[in-house]
Amino acid sequence: MKRPLFLALAATLLCSPHVRAATEENPAPDPQALYRDALQSIAEGRQNDAADTLQRVIDQEPLHAGAWLDLALIQCGLGHTAEAERLFTIIEQRFAPPDGIMQLITDARQHGCNSWTAQSQYSLSVGRGIDQNVNQGSRANYGTLMGAETQFDLAPEFRPKHDQFSVVSADYMRDLSANGSFGYAQFQSRRNDHLHQYDSDSLFAGAEMPWRWRNWSVKANAMVGVITLGGQYYQRQFQTQLRLGPPQILPYSVQFNLLGSLTRVEYMTLDNFDATTGELRAQLSRRGESSIVSANFGILDDRADSARPGGNRHGLAASAQWRQRLPRGITTELGYSWQSWHSASPYAPGVIDVVRRQYNHSLRAAISYPLSKQTALLLEARAVHNQENVPIFQYNGRLLQLSWQWQGP
Repeated sequence: MKRPLFLALAATLLCSPHVRAATEENPAPDPQALYRDALQSIAEGRQNDAADTLQRVIDQEPLHAGAWLDLALIQCGLGHTAEAERLFTIIEQRFAPPDGIMQLITDARQHGCNSWTAQSQYSLSVGRGIDQNVNQGSRANYGTLMGAETQFDLAPEFRPKHDQFSVVSADYMRDLSANGSFGYAQFQSRRNDHLHQYDSDSLFAGAEMPWRWRNWSVKANAMVGVITLGGQYYQRQFQTQLRLGPPQILPYSVQFNLLGSLTRVEYMTLDNFDATTGELRAQLSRRGESSIVSANFGILDDRADSARPGGNRHGLAASAQWRQRLPRGITTELGYSWQSWHSASPYAPGVIDVVRRQYNHSLRAAISYPLSKQTALLLEARAVHNQENVPIFQYNGRLLQLSWQWQGP
């Protein structure tokens, strides 16, 4: 955690109750509501937004000691030495701070108010796994043509294929501004021991920018990515996402967000499969001292470019995740997701005269055991159950993977 952010949050905990100017002429919004907005901006890394909001708090309530101290520490963290010292002096003269606050101010002065510098985070993971259904082979023993008039045995290449694999992944994130914007890149490479036609690589890069709009928290994200399969370029993706958090405070520390996204998928080795998908989700989450729980539900609309089998489709999606921190730094995770797709027209008229209905269930469980401050072992298991009204598209998948993870400083 960055030192200015740590000091600002610590000041909030140590600061004694401020003296509120009790006049009925205080302009809206309420200074305490503004102060909560400022703390939220600090938590999200939006230091410039936090400084502007804290100044509004001080303008409305000059005796708000917490706002003065948080503003001074933010100005110091941004490298504004003269302004930070001016604010420190006012705090010392006006509020007679207790020893804990004086120690924070002394520490800030001793370390100096350096200009803002971008921080980076990166990680590397290497793993081995076993996959029961590398090719998403059908669990059906036969297929049908022209409804139920003709049946045929599935060829071996369409049945589930089992293999072991090695996987390497890397993540990199770097600050882009002092107001919480950051860029990121993610890479993953998987190599099967025998089924090399299903080897895959993926590379995604993007950026996120947070801000406030009429007391709503807003995060905008843009991402691009490419995927290879069997050594050939297979797919490229473009996605934009907007996350909105309303100002209302929910009980039990629950947070509510609305997420909207638009994803463009282009297949480089397949014809008539390109599509654009719109998605709208509602998300609830709660972060406790040792656990994080979240759930979301969304509606999907997938628009095909041309003669894609089945045409356009619409769907629903839901998921739930739970993460629990245990003694000795052990962390467990459990997640479930469900998705349904309903096509608009028969999949392949004259061959498969069925309007496709798909229901996909996915379950993931993982446990992480720390080996040192920067390394850990991760054991994860995944199961997929894909139900369809077209038997040849039904499949089950099970995967077990053990990874060694390293987190950069």
